[in-house]
Amino acid sequence: MAIDGNMKTRHSAEHRHAANLMLAEALRHPGYEVLPLEGTEESVVEHVPRHIGLTVTASPAKGMWATVELAERLSGHGFEVSPHLSARLIEDRARLAEILQILREAGVRGAFVVAGDVQKPVGEFEGAGALLEAMEEIGHPFEKIGITGYPERHPIISDEATIQAMHDKAPHADYIISQICFDPRTISEWAKWVKRRGVNLPIRIGMPGVVNRQKLMRISASIGLGESARFLMKQRNWLLKMFMPGGYSPDRLVRSLKPDLADPDSNVEGFHIYTFNDVEKTEAWRREMLKRVENS
Repeated sequence: MAIDGNMKTRHSAEHRHAANLMLAEALRHPGYEVLPLEGTEESVVEHVPRHIGLTVTASPAKGMWATVELAERLSGHGFEVSPHLSARLIEDRARLAEILQILREAGVRGAFVVAGDVQKPVGEFEGAGALLEAMEEIGHPFEKIGITGYPERHPIISDEATIQAMHDKAPHADYIISQICFDPRTISEWAKWVKRRGVNLPIRIGMPGVVNRQKLMRISASIGLGESARFLMKQRNWLLKMFMPGGYSPDRLVRSLKPDLADPDSNVEGFHIYTFNDVEKTEAWRREMLKRVENS
């Protein structure tokens, strides 16, 4: 019995050590999401290391071109950048081909394909699946393509529809980024469920970084009232979680998800951090968190 106990203790210690190593690696190479607003380019260039991958959002208020242009400029600075390609904001295949050509010439090698929050498409693409198929038919320059996952219910799409959409999109994609969820148990169970359903794409857990309330409100105003309402509606009680004392901490969420990084039943591979353009504070937090993990 003592031998069995020692073996279990050693196995548990080895598992914790492996999880710690994987957590450190995930913190070295997260993804940062930024919005195409005034000053974004300068802030990213000043504060974000070139080895950190970036995504650039797309919104009805700013349109696809703001996203494409910022992705083009950030790529020119040496970043690996993946613009959001929002199906409902792209008019037709001719415009899609134009966007793909611009990104090809800019050396952009990744994309994150989403349906987009606008209720009525501006053109022929109803959702991400149709856009992904058109991209393959036209030919695209991307080595990595991401799609969205929903640990919690989508505000306007049924669970059955999101499940089917993930299966339809998976053959065209290389990874999944989850929408924000503050409950690590929900995230963990969802990640295992995705794998059990036969979708074996690696999952990057979407999470807010260190967010300043005043900056978030300024960003919300700058992207337009309607877009802000849609954005806020996507997350259940997320403002309460973000700003109530003790409500949200990126440290707690990251540490709670550490076992999933080493769990063979889960495809969780890292973190996708929604910076809300507060990249300086987010990067300072990442470095400090990584230092604590490496020294633990």
